[in-house]
Formats: sequence, structure tokens, C-alpha cells
Amino acid sequence: MVESIDFSQPTFWVAVGAIAFNPTFWNCAARSEYYYKTITKLFGGKSLYGCYALAITIFSIGVIRDAIYERALRSQPTHPLLQGALPELLGILLFGAGNLFVLSSMWALGITGTYLGDYFGILMDEPVTSFPFNVIDAPMYYGSTLSFAGTAIWWGKPAGLLLTCEVLAVYIVALQFEDPFTSEIYAKRDRDRQQEKLGGGKTRQEVKKEL
Repeated sequence: MVESIDFSQPTFWVAVGAIAFNPTFWNCAARSEYYYKTITKLFGGKSLYGCYALAITIFSIGVIRDAIYERALRSQPTHPLLQGALPELLGILLFGAGNLFVLSSMWALGITGTYLGDYFGILMDEPVTSFPFNVIDAPMYYGSTLSFAGTAIWWGKPAGLLLTCEVLAVYIVALQFEDPFTSEIYAKRDRDRQQEKLGGGKTRQEVKKEL
């Protein structure tokens, strides 16, 4: 199917760039917020407003990326194996499943849980274990990947499948950075709570000295 991909089309490479840019942007923005409170400072110290602003930004660049992806597919050749009733049905099923995972995970997490509220100090009381998190890890990322694949198959475009592979790759890389960092954020909260329980926010060593 590679021969059915037109690498000379500028829209293809714009899509490649957009797909790589989005997770890079939100990870850099989130790390900057966590270490320097960059976004919170822009909103007068109101971290919730900063988180909402980042959410709107991430959502907006996601819409732009999806539009670029669709435009890239329109200028690409189709392949006979991806045409017909069965491929179209598969495309619909993948797109539907992907959106189900994305939307249900957003519902379960809420705005701040979905859009990196952890980096703003807006932490959830406990991990979400309901659907779709009891079915698949990182449902937003893998759900988005399924949606890209479904769109590619619906249009019958091998270029879309290649771009979908890039989507999956950048999300897997993003998870290598995000998962350990988020885990450490919650681990730090648990350590701080434990210290508070030891006596008015004093450390374990300070409590021992007083004894």
C-alpha cells in the first residue's frame, strides 16, 4: 500500500507536523506550569482558570490537527483493498469505538482530570477505575488512535493509516513521560499527607526529636 501514498503532497507533511506538535506542546506547557506556574501566573494566580485556558487550547489545536488530517487525506490516492462495504463498516466501527473511549474517559475524569489539572495542583481524590479505564489503559490516547484509523479506512487512504501509526507512536512516547510524572505528583501528595498526620505538618525527623 505504500505505493498508494503521495509523499509529494504538502498537506501530508503538514499533517505529520501537526500530529507531532500537539502532545509535545501540552507536555511542555504542563511541565512549565508544574515547575514555574507559568500559566497560573498569567491568570493572576488562579490555577483553575489557567487549567481551563490550557484545556481550551489543547481542545482547539486538536480540532485544527483533525481538520489538517482530513484535508491531507482528501489529496491522497485510495487503495482498492480499502474500498467497499466491509472496509467502510470497519471504519465506522473503529471511529465509533474510538470516540466512545475518548468521550467516556472525559466524562469520568472531568475537565481538570482530562486536561492536566494534576500539573496545576488540582488532584483527584482517587484513581478512576470505571469504564473505560477498566477496559483499556490511556483510553483517550488509544481511542483517538482508533478514530484516526477509522477515518483512514472510511476514506480508503493508505496515507491515513501511515499517519495513524505516527499518532500511535507519539502517544506512546508521550505516555513514557506523562505516566511516571503523574504518578510522582500523587506520590508526593501522599507523602505530604503522611507528614501532616505525624503532627501538624512536621516531618518524621522533627517528631522524633520532640519525643
